Order: sequence, then structure tokens, then C-alpha cells
Amino acid sequence: MTTHMPITDWERVAARDVATNGISLRVFEHGEGRPDRPPVVLCHGFPELAFSWRHQVLALAEAGYRVLVPDMRGYGGSSRPDDVDAYDILTLCADLAGLLDDVGADDAVFVGHDWGASVVWNMAVIHPERVRAVVGMSVPATPRAPAPPLPILRSRNGDDFYIVWFQEPGVADRALSQNVRRTLVTREIYSAKWAAKPDEQLPPPQWLGDEELTYYVKTFEETGFTGGLNYYRNLDRNWTLTEHLDGHLVTQPSLFVTGSKDPVGKFMPAHGLDRVLTDLRGHVVLDGAGHWIQQERPEEVNAALLEFLSTLG
Repeated sequence: MTTHMPITDWERVAARDVATNGISLRVFEHGEGRPDRPPVVLCHGFPELAFSWRHQVLALAEAGYRVLVPDMRGYGGSSRPDDVDAYDILTLCADLAGLLDDVGADDAVFVGHDWGASVVWNMAVIHPERVRAVVGMSVPATPRAPAPPLPILRSRNGDDFYIVWFQEPGVADRALSQNVRRTLVTREIYSAKWAAKPDEQLPPPQWLGDEELTYYVKTFEETGFTGGLNYYRNLDRNWTLTEHLDGHLVTQPSLFVTGSKDPVGKFMPAHGLDRVLTDLRGHVVLDGAGHWIQQERPEEVNAALLEFLSTLG
């Protein structure tokens, strides 16, 4: 099984712009797929790109799957609407439904990391007929909050908690863009306190080579971070827009993968998965792994994905 994809090979992966839901998504495609196997759509989080899935693309294609990897709305080569309201969860899911329409697929297996996980969990409920199976990484599926989430997050974690700090348009945007390399290699969680510190001269993590870091830095220097931040700015609006889905469960086959040292687990624990996922086929915790799991531990992530996919028949 081929896992690591050099950046030169990634740059040869076919990419095209797909018109969907009133915008354009830059989509990377690999693998011919087999008639008995659904496409696999890989959805990245913040601050990432389709490139974040480079180590999964070859392994899935070699196993007979057609792989579709979009730069999500607001990122990379995809459209970046100015309106904050253009990034709500119903809209993000409609983007993916339109991607399936473009490739002529009735459904697909959706895999998401971080914000991408939140999108694919919701995709399974909002467009259940388009989701053959679903995999979330880092961010677990959770029951609907009893009230809008931002006041809850603020009361539990304070005003400098990163999701709360992200809310004011322009503030985090400027701080994150001031030194993109620092933003991408920091070991800290973003906050006003972090932004006020002197610039760090940290090396990239071991799993991210210099050329790979340069790819990220160049892209985010061109695009900024506002598109991704706007996902967070729709949290309360998403809560309102999905009121009609209260009590709906994810009935498709599902898998959750996380790292034992992922900080997301401290405020979004995964111990209630079975309250939301009725066909949970695995809960994989990679010992010692952090947040950027599909890049940090690609062999184990790929093995978990392929094992899960083998259960779908």
C-alpha cells in the first residue's frame, strides 16, 4: 500500500474547477474507481487544504476507489465569498451534493477532518440519500446542543478561547495572516494572547517537510484565513438553521478516528458517539497522535479507512 505522496506527485494529481451551488470548487481527482465501489470524498478542516489528504489519495485509489478532494469553500483555489452568511452548514453540504451531481454519482463515502468532520456528519443527516458511509476525524458527532453554542463555549472557556476569539470579523484574520508560517507551525492554540506574543521561529513538525510547509504558506499568503474563519462565525446560525433536524441520527455506517493527544478531545469528548451514530463500526484512537492525524500518522489512518471501507460490501 502506497502512503506517502511526495509533493511532486501531488502536483501531478488532476485538478479542475467544479461549478456547484453558485460557486467554484477546486477539486483534485485520482483513481478510476470500480463499479462496485462508491467514490470517496475527502473534506479538510482549518487551516488546511485538499493537500492535507495527499497521503490518503494513493492508498484509496490503489484500493479501487475514485477519490475526490476539494479545496473547501473559502480555501485555496475555490471560491471565497465575502459574506459571512455564505458559510453556513446547509450551504457547505449543498456544495458537496453539487460535486456528486457533477461527477454523476448517486452517493459517496464522505471522510472529514476537523471542520470537514463537522460538515460530513451533517451531510449524513441533511442529505442522507447522498451518503453511503461517513468517517469523522478529530471532531466527533454530537447531539444537538440545548442552546446556541457560542454562549456555552464562552461561559465554559472564556473570551480568549479560540472559537470565541474568532468571532469578530477582521481580528483573527489579521493576526493569523501577519506571519503565515508562524500561524501554521505554532504549537499553541490560537488566541489574542498568542497573537500578542513575539513571532516564534519554530521548525515544522516532523511530519511536515519544508516543501510541504512552503505549499501551505504560499497558498494562505495568497488567500488569507477569512474563508475558514467564517465557518466558526456561523456556529449559532447553524444551530438555528438545523432546528428541524433535532433528534435525527446518523444511520449510515460510520467510523471515528482521533489521536490520544488531540486537544479537541478536551472540550469535545467522544464518549457519546453511540447516541448519534446508529451503525458505528469503529472508534480508533491512535496513541500519541495529535490533531493533524491524517498527515501525522498516514499509515494507520489509511489502514483504518481501508478496513472500514471493506465492511461496506
